[in-house]
Amino acid sequence: MSPEMKTLLNIFILGFGFMFMFAAFQTCGNIEQTVIKSFNSTEFHGSGYTSMAIIYGVFSASNLIAPSVVAVIGPQLSLFFSGLVYSGYIAMFIHPFTWSFYTASVLVGIAAAVLWTAQGNLLTINSTDSTIGRNSGIFWALLQFSLFFGNLYIYVAWHGKAHITDEDRQRVFILLTVISLVGSFLFFLIQRTEPESTSSEVTESLLPKEVCESNSVAKAVQLAVTKEMLLLSISIAYTGLELTFYSGVYGTCIGAMTLFGDNAKSLIGLSGIFIGIGEILGGSIFGMLNQFNRFGRNPVVLLGLFTHFLAFFLIFLNIASDAPLAPEEGTNLQGFITPNVALLCSFLLGLGDSCFNTQLLSIVGFIFRDDSAPAFAVFKFAQSITAALAFFYSNYLLLQWQLLIMVVVGFIGTLSFFVAEWTAVSHRRDSDYDSI
Repeated sequence: MSPEMKTLLNIFILGFGFMFMFAAFQTCGNIEQTVIKSFNSTEFHGSGYTSMAIIYGVFSASNLIAPSVVAVIGPQLSLFFSGLVYSGYIAMFIHPFTWSFYTASVLVGIAAAVLWTAQGNLLTINSTDSTIGRNSGIFWALLQFSLFFGNLYIYVAWHGKAHITDEDRQRVFILLTVISLVGSFLFFLIQRTEPESTSSEVTESLLPKEVCESNSVAKAVQLAVTKEMLLLSISIAYTGLELTFYSGVYGTCIGAMTLFGDNAKSLIGLSGIFIGIGEILGGSIFGMLNQFNRFGRNPVVLLGLFTHFLAFFLIFLNIASDAPLAPEEGTNLQGFITPNVALLCSFLLGLGDSCFNTQLLSIVGFIFRDDSAPAFAVFKFAQSITAALAFFYSNYLLLQWQLLIMVVVGFIGTLSFFVAEWTAVSHRRDSDYDSI
């Protein structure tokens, strides 16, 4: 097998491993608050929102130590052991206890930082300057397909159920645990390659690991306070807020709407599928195909903002205000309109999210071309810390206030993105902008 085919195969294996893992984990996150409300146990007092807040909070802090872990045990073992932690978190729902629930949340936060650092490392060493865009697109598309399979099972298994029994819960989470484990073991199929070394990489390889890691942390802190990153940080923070909403809060809202009938619980799974359709469609158009680069990134971000604002307006009209906080029996309140447009809103949320994320990844890589690793570390830190904050306040705020926060931050973030884009273009006027 030629080296080119070997690296391409590694990218597909990496993508399929993440697809299996996150088919399980994202489905778990989408349904866990609904499942927790249905527990037939007086000894369990956990909250899915609080768990996700812990995960993303620990994730943001653990980005500082993750490069050291990957450097010591290697990216392949880092992926495998992190995958086992994800599987353990999912398996915990089979027989949940409050202490194990929150302990697993902390461990997953640490594992997430290691997992994504190792993923970036493997993606880089299996790519060249000419294939990094293609390989990133392949990986991203396979990852987004994870939204289909677990959510499709939830739709079929919970169709017509108004209450989730212990048997229903155990059956679902046993299956999700097995799926996650399959993804973890797939990482052992990744073959070792010999990456081409640039002069900077050769110089870095001559330095002690401690020096390289210290320089990476210092560089990340330095980049975090640059004008461009400060401008982009508002947009990045917005993606953290809406990530929380579409991956956890919105599914809970749909499941709580008794006016949607006995199929409300199964609609959670169908909602995840429509989010995935929006993500893949948007990513294919604006990420992989790069059809709109000659117009710049601003029109795509503006389209993402319009798409999200339309979704937020329809959700405000369609979903009861107390749906995020409703008990297991659901809410008897209704929205301002009776037609169920929940799935349309799911599609719009996914499409808008892909618009923002593809353009943020593009502009961060463009502006911080020579310092991409610490720049993306700052990106993940800002995104995960705001996601943690959003999961925390989701325990207390009614739906309209959560939507208002996203509208305000999204509007300001879009304006700051425009300024960052114009600044980047003016600074790189003599560079080949259209090739990025």
